[in-house]
Amino acid sequence: MSDFSDCVDKMKLVRQNLGASAVKTEFGEAEKDLASAEASLASRDWKWAIVQSYYSMFHSARALVFRKGYREKSHFCLSVALRELFVKPGILDSKHADSFEDAMLARQDADYGGAYSHESAEISVAEAKSFLEAAKKLAHSGF
Repeated sequence: MSDFSDCVDKMKLVRQNLGASAVKTEFGEAEKDLASAEASLASRDWKWAIVQSYYSMFHSARALVFRKGYREKSHFCLSVALRELFVKPGILDSKHADSFEDAMLARQDADYGGAYSHESAEISVAEAKSFLEAAKKLAHSGF
């Protein structure tokens, strides 16, 4: 069984049409989190830059998955849905899914392991910005 099927079977990924307003809200949250991450980076708060970058990417991914008529109920299943619905059919470059997964691990390391650095914060912020731009372009293209 694939991870996608497993997420659906366990109801961690459900069919739900949330509409354009939910997609817009998620992109708004992604933009706010990215702005916060950039401010944290500028103030040399590496941990929060990483955490906020991850959440920017989380909301960008949610916007795309919502646009496809699904809602996630776990961070892992959001990542699985991003790959299944967008990367696998060639709609989204795999580098964005890779970046999202890297950001998820970096956030966990920062939150739970106290492991973070200036370099990892800069990478996280840059990848969050790139993913947000790609996700917005994709969502507005109608796929």
